[in-house]
Amino acid sequence: MLLFDAHLDLAMNAVEYNRDLTQPLATIRAREARLRDKPDRGHGTVCLPELRRGRFGLVVATLIARVELGGYSPAFGWNSPAQAWAMTQAQLAWYHTMDEAGEMLSIRTRSELDAHATRWQAASSPSSSSSPSEHHLPIGYILSLEGADSLITLEHLDRLHTAGLRAIGPAHYGEGRYAFGTSASGPFPPRGRELLRQIARLGLILDVTHLCDECFWEALELHTGPVWASHQNARTLVPHCRQFSDEQIRAVIDRGGVLGLPFDAWMIVPGWERGKTTPASSGVTLQHAADHLDHICQLAGNARHIGLGTDLDGGFGTEQTPGDLDSIADLHQLFEILRTRGYSEDDLLAIAHGNFLAFLRKALPE
Repeated sequence: MLLFDAHLDLAMNAVEYNRDLTQPLATIRAREARLRDKPDRGHGTVCLPELRRGRFGLVVATLIARVELGGYSPAFGWNSPAQAWAMTQAQLAWYHTMDEAGEMLSIRTRSELDAHATRWQAASSPSSSSSPSEHHLPIGYILSLEGADSLITLEHLDRLHTAGLRAIGPAHYGEGRYAFGTSASGPFPPRGRELLRQIARLGLILDVTHLCDECFWEALELHTGPVWASHQNARTLVPHCRQFSDEQIRAVIDRGGVLGLPFDAWMIVPGWERGKTTPASSGVTLQHAADHLDHICQLAGNARHIGLGTDLDGGFGTEQTPGDLDSIADLHQLFEILRTRGYSEDDLLAIAHGNFLAFLRKALPE
């Protein structure tokens, strides 16, 4: 079936990690076998051929460049907004280059979304004589900004919107220039509240992933436009501020939002120690990820507010994924797990792509 991924950091991998994502996964891993600058070197799980093999015809692809403000910093941050902006422009140039090469396709409107989804579904149908990889269909992408630090001024948000931006998360980790993110706390500063107004003016999707609790609730109060959580698991199962409480999950559901299921192991099972715990020592599998999906469906009372937001290229690889996942294409196993748990075929299609497509058909411009 067609799969939709609501969160991939493809350009970060291409530009900062120097990965040629048009190459097979084995080639990328082999080129990185002796590198030690990043923990996931040689263990990556995402490339364009694997997305096609897994029938991920549509993704939300990010621009991401944090500014280091001297606080909590588990991820690299730039020393100025100008540097961060320049990095997002390099990432944007990579997406445009993939467009020109026919590897990817920018999706900006409802009609473009429907046309691309129809093309992929036709190629994936049982009556089709060829697989999507044989057709070499482009990967459709909706552009999102993860963390707003790189916006030198709010006029820069208009520039990104013109370039195709359709979603934005105001914060990432720690204290941001416009909002407080994971492991930080505090309300939106004045410029952050102005950012929310500009997001509404442009009709952008507000991604509440990574917002600290205080900013999360303030964002829902101030922003009346479309809201989703692109890659978010349940705090009830993994107690950490990076996850959402049941009240937060219900709030996203009540707003008609969809939550994307991430597959970073520390967000799937409790007690994970970065650099120490391994998939083997923890026993984490896709069954544990399905537990988070189940929990969210129970809170919603249905399977209409959950999808995939894998984050599988978000600075980690197989050293920090479920033990039965070697590539993003392996996520079709999740749907076999859900079948055994009693999910209907309609539910599976909704989770695979239907929920996010229905959301985008309302949120994207004509």
